Formats: sequence, C-alpha cells, structure tokens
Amino acid sequence: MKLYFKYFALHLKSQMQYKITFALNILGRIVMSFATVTGVLFMLTRFHEVDGFTVSQVLLCTSVVSMAFSVAEVFARGFDIFPQLLGNGEFDRALVRPRGIIFQILASHIEFIRLGIFMQAAAVLCYAIPKSGVNWTPNKIVTLVLMITCGAAVFFGLYIVYASFAFFTTEGLEFMNILTHGGREFGRYPFAIYGGGVLKFLTYIVPLALFQYYPLLYLLGRTQNSFYMLAPILALVFLIPCYAFFRAGLRRYKSTGS
Repeated sequence: MKLYFKYFALHLKSQMQYKITFALNILGRIVMSFATVTGVLFMLTRFHEVDGFTVSQVLLCTSVVSMAFSVAEVFARGFDIFPQLLGNGEFDRALVRPRGIIFQILASHIEFIRLGIFMQAAAVLCYAIPKSGVNWTPNKIVTLVLMITCGAAVFFGLYIVYASFAFFTTEGLEFMNILTHGGREFGRYPFAIYGGGVLKFLTYIVPLALFQYYPLLYLLGRTQNSFYMLAPILALVFLIPCYAFFRAGLRRYKSTGS
C-alpha cells in the first residue's frame, strides 16, 4: 500500500501541474453529470413517480450509482486503457517487474478529474437524503455505505472483464460499455422498472441490482429482511469470476511484438 500511495501522489501532482485546467475539467464533469439528473427531473415532473418511487427516492438511487461508478472510474482507469498497454508493448515490461500485474495496472493510471462525477452525485445525495422519507438508523447508514463501496467494486469487476477481453482480441470491446457506462445510465432508476428478466440478469449475472435495487428497498422501509441490507456484500462474489477470467487471459497472452 505504501508504494501505491506513492503512485497516487505522483499522479495527483502531475495532473495538478496546471491547476486551473484541472479545476475546469472537474467543473466540466460536474456540469455534464447534472444532465443525467436533469433528465430524471424532467421525467418525474411529468409523471411524479416511477413504479411507486418518488422524485427524491429516485435521486437517492441515481446518486448512489453515480458515486459508485465514479470511484471505479478514478481508480480502475488502468483497466479501461488496458488494450493500449497491450498494443504498444507496455504490458511486456509489467510482466518482468517484481510486482503483481493487478497492482501495476491499478497504479498505472489514476484519473482524478473523474471525481467531478462523485462531487455532483454527493451533492444530489445530500439533497435527496432528508427528502426521501428514509427513517435513518445505524443499520441504514451502514447499508448506504455498503451500496456505494460494494457498487464501486462491481464496476471495478466490469472493468477487469473489459481488460480481460483484450487478451483475446487485442482491441477493447465496446459492448462492455453497455454494462459500465450503461449500468450507470440504467441505474438512474430502480432496476425493477425494466422488467423481471432484466432484474434477474442484473441480480444473478451482473449483480448491479444487488447494490442498487434490493438495499434501496431496505432503506425505504419496503422490507425488513436483513438480506436486503447485506445484499451489496453478496455482490462482491462477482469479483471472483472477473479475476478468474483475467488470469485465464493472462495465461494465453502473447506479445504483440511492439
């Protein structure tokens, strides 16, 4: 961890060499992110609620997913650019270094301007919390923290899968954006509104619903089942097949010769 924090400091220092540019980039992310919230507000201004969820409850849902996504984007960015590392031969150098491959990919790229999305989502969360009708208890505070942290881990796993496909194709597969950026966009609303089939897919295959929909029901008092509170932790199991897929790709890796 000490070495990672050194990389963290180096990336932060390099990206803040031009402080005004850095601040404007973050501001731009914040402004762009509010477009998502605006779309939700326009929708609910006309229909008032979605599947029984009020405006503030939907905003709570939206902000949690955006915060989880932004954390993954900041710290898992190395996996997003992984196909470039394969194509230019940089990955070959990583293989001969005395550090784990996952660590090197994580430390290779940390993009702090993505924190603009986190800031915007945090502001929306602060607005939604007192208006969402949640009877806040210690258990529900823990649930909210688990939704964000475990959600970030799920998006992190999706980035690992994206990187793993590059071992087989060399180029990145854009269809994965359906689950990463698309997961954030679909997560603007509780996943149940998309139908039972989609909800099952996002529960058992790609467990986005485990950190979004089910704990949301617990927060709003629609269920007292403690499983719904701990559902985000169950979503962490998703990281096991993601890592296994990455290791399988690594075993068949052949240098591009660049």
